[in-house]
Amino acid sequence: MKVDSEKDYSNSFFTHDGCTFYYEVRGSGQPLLFLNGSASTIDAVSLLVDYFAKSFTVSIHDQRGLGKTSIPEGPYSMAQYAADAIALADHLGWKSFNVLGISFGGMVAQELAATYPNRVIRMALCCTSPGGDGGSSYPLHELASLDPGIRADRSLILSDTRFNDQWFLDHPEDLIYRRSADVTSDTEKRRGELLQLEARRHHDVWDRLPNVSAEVLIASGTFDGIAPPANGQAIASRIAASEYREYNGGHMFFIQDRSALKEIVQFLDLD
Repeated sequence: MKVDSEKDYSNSFFTHDGCTFYYEVRGSGQPLLFLNGSASTIDAVSLLVDYFAKSFTVSIHDQRGLGKTSIPEGPYSMAQYAADAIALADHLGWKSFNVLGISFGGMVAQELAATYPNRVIRMALCCTSPGGDGGSSYPLHELASLDPGIRADRSLILSDTRFNDQWFLDHPEDLIYRRSADVTSDTEKRRGELLQLEARRHHDVWDRLPNVSAEVLIASGTFDGIAPPANGQAIASRIAASEYREYNGGHMFFIQDRSALKEIVQFLDLD
């Protein structure tokens, strides 16, 4: 991990709602709650967390069922995921904080901000969807039963609509890498991932988005086939203090478009 000094990093566990959560805190500055994507752990986004830790005190946890966090019996709900995040903030003594939600984490962030509006200062929602009449992200649970190789190919195409058969032919080494990064084959960890996907399936905060009182940046990738730009625009239409920005990329636009991360930091860092 890249941190400026030992005081800029800590890790521990806390227990809430029958689940023991692993979390890390990095950096210094305003508090920022980092909410991760589907099947993603802290280790998977370590470099991204370090980037934001240059400007904020970032807290991130392995969400219930994932990583070093325990895997309680299901089903899980989106309300639980939001309550888990609030429990971490309470554990850290954060009465109010900024929020960064990526993909599934953006769904959790919407649930959190709509349910606990007084806790959120500013929020950035990346490559995500509101559910309901505002549009849902691609139903990833429908891919769960596919062969891992086929599932990886489908996920890759969905992540960026520019990817096609010719792209696969031109970038065989990248395809192999992305296939190897597919979800775990560990039976117990896979159970946690499937429970998360089932909760994601029922995400719908559309009718409650007007409850969000924080200033919100909604960011989408032009070529995102998982959370299309129209879904991000729909979120912006329901939140009074919001702005929508679109970037040149797919579901991972914040890596593909060099301007994205800088602008997200600038938005969140305003006093």
